[in-house]
Amino acid sequence: MALTPALTDTLGRPLRDLRISVTDRCNLRCTYCMPAEIFGPNYAFLPRAEILSFEEIERLARIFVGLGVQKLRLTGGEPLLRASLEELVARLAQIPGDVDIALTTNGTLLKSKARALKNAGLKRVTVSLDALEGDKFAAVNGGKTTVATVLEGIEAAATAGLAVKINMVVQKGINDDQLEAMAAFFREQQHILRFIEFMDVGNHNGWNLERVLPSSEIVRRIAEKVGPLEPVSANHSGEVASRYRYTDTPKGEIGLISSVTAPFCGDCSRMRLSAKGELYTCLFSSVGHDLRTFLRDGSSSDTQIINTIKSIWTARVDRYSELRGEQTEDTLEGRKKVEMSHIGG
Repeated sequence: MALTPALTDTLGRPLRDLRISVTDRCNLRCTYCMPAEIFGPNYAFLPRAEILSFEEIERLARIFVGLGVQKLRLTGGEPLLRASLEELVARLAQIPGDVDIALTTNGTLLKSKARALKNAGLKRVTVSLDALEGDKFAAVNGGKTTVATVLEGIEAAATAGLAVKINMVVQKGINDDQLEAMAAFFREQQHILRFIEFMDVGNHNGWNLERVLPSSEIVRRIAEKVGPLEPVSANHSGEVASRYRYTDTPKGEIGLISSVTAPFCGDCSRMRLSAKGELYTCLFSSVGHDLRTFLRDGSSSDTQIINTIKSIWTARVDRYSELRGEQTEDTLEGRKKVEMSHIGG
């Protein structure tokens, strides 16, 4: 497939990835994303009428693919809470250009949905799992699901023929004692496990640098307790995870997403579309750009939307993670950011 000429930002970064949030709701209350004390029973989630329809999402996705996007990832909230999500996948799969369609999920509903999603055209799924020990996992997710439920979803996805990766957000003193067990288990299962440094996303997750376990320490511990590791080259430009493979077996790989200790802003090729149609140029953005109005005013052409997207991306200067280390704690605390549940991880 011939690549569309890259649309680049002020730092020369091409637009290649679009993350699409299909809902701001989730059935878990993970402490680093939607803590229960904030997202409680009375929390005001988006009314249905404010959320983009499948037709609106498809229209935007076609435009983004025309601008050079090669990867579409469905996120949330928890995307599988969106009814008939496989219908959206089928729509996206019809977009010309052999686009890679993926999904990020907490896995709780995956067992019943995996086959339909695969049949609709989904290619890959990333499942969040932060511990194998039940009590540890419950402490992170608010006690809303079990390890067994998520593992059943992972198995169903693999059986359906989806490529599967696992994400583990690591917090020192919370679940870092699960590192070795998680690595050993998914090495045996032959699924890639990616360890994510605890990040200061959103405004309510209680981020503290002291709870960040550096990726270098994660690699050291796994190499010592699970199996020797060596670095592996990136699959493509813009890949956020540093890859390592086990050297004592032909198979087995882990990844490290090190936004805090080794920022990867320089290669970031992602845009994020919120469930209500706001476009964000960074996971740590403070302000989104409204596209829903263009979709619903009845008079806007695709050309107008294209020109708006171009103007947003070509003006993009974001490199929050690189700047984080240069800013004072007071500055960071005073900067309001979009919630991760609005735009996915």
